Amino acid sequence: MGQFRLLRLVAALLAGVMIASLAPPASATDEFDMEALAKAIDTWLASPHADHNSRSFTYWNERGSVPENCAACHSEPGFLDYIGADGSEAGVVNHPAAINAVIGCAACHTATAHALESAELPSGVAVHGLGMNATCTICHSGRASGDAVRDATEGLGEDTVSADLQFINIHYGVAAAVMHGGDGRAGFHYQGKSYAGQFRHVPGADTCIACHDAHTTQVQEEGCLSCHRGVQDVRDIRTRHQDFDGDGDNSKGIHAEIIGLQDQLYTAIQSYAVSVAGTPIGYASGRNPYFFIDTDGDGQIDDSEAVRDNRYQSWTPRLLKAAYNYQVVKKDPGGYVHNPAYLLQLLYDSLESLAEQVEVEARSRHRP
Repeated sequence: MGQFRLLRLVAALLAGVMIASLAPPASATDEFDMEALAKAIDTWLASPHADHNSRSFTYWNERGSVPENCAACHSEPGFLDYIGADGSEAGVVNHPAAINAVIGCAACHTATAHALESAELPSGVAVHGLGMNATCTICHSGRASGDAVRDATEGLGEDTVSADLQFINIHYGVAAAVMHGGDGRAGFHYQGKSYAGQFRHVPGADTCIACHDAHTTQVQEEGCLSCHRGVQDVRDIRTRHQDFDGDGDNSKGIHAEIIGLQDQLYTAIQSYAVSVAGTPIGYASGRNPYFFIDTDGDGQIDDSEAVRDNRYQSWTPRLLKAAYNYQVVKKDPGGYVHNPAYLLQLLYDSLESLAEQVEVEARSRHRP
């Protein structure tokens, strides 16, 4: 036990040295609280950011380095390069970064990181006044926006399969993009529709680190449940009481409403793929590029089907728009908290679009 404690203190000292090397010179009276630092490192070690075995940090091991277009968020040296903490130009990664370099203390605890106030979303929209949440926003906004879908489908027949189209993936862990909603254009926005902007929760609970522990990243649910009385699970919380998925039950949490509408959209996507695009489609959550040909038509994608050579390629503009929005919702599991109205709008509009070409079960759905 004593040896483990010593190792923690050594790790804390090394972290302190790393942070100090990237920060301005400290005054003679500034000292690290080693016990507090060791405690912070303990909690960080249990987080996804510190998981050396995660595919987020091991995917490029055989290549030997993380390429520039991935390094900002999948290697701590790459992130420091991106924000300019290493003295280089900010907003760009200048060279490949080290593999297995998890997101550690220096990513957030440098003078450069502390000075960040804004971040640019994939749509090109800059969001300001972020404070310490700027570092979170940089890497949790995805890599695509609805604008990319709009540009790719412009001028094409809405229901004509085009060899020029391929699936556009927002990436994953896109909480910041979803939180900014229609303001950041994370999802594909249908013409003539309005979309909810940034979700503003109550003061003191409307930023990343107000709800997530900064080191473990775990949600601190006690604050949620102390205000939203009568529920034991945050997924059961809802403040809007329309029946959004049209199942006749508006007593369940908003999470269930989103899942219900999401399931209906997936059914419509599969129906459209067969009857209009002419090729069955299926989705595999953890297998890029996510949408594959359902070769046996059983409605599921098994391991033999979830391979790149079997990726779905019979895209029409209408199908791509709906599939993209489906993926936006799937890749923010906490979206029911981050911006439920925005996700419901994306799902509703995508389903409504597909219903112009395929039969969708008649229900009394409500759009927020």
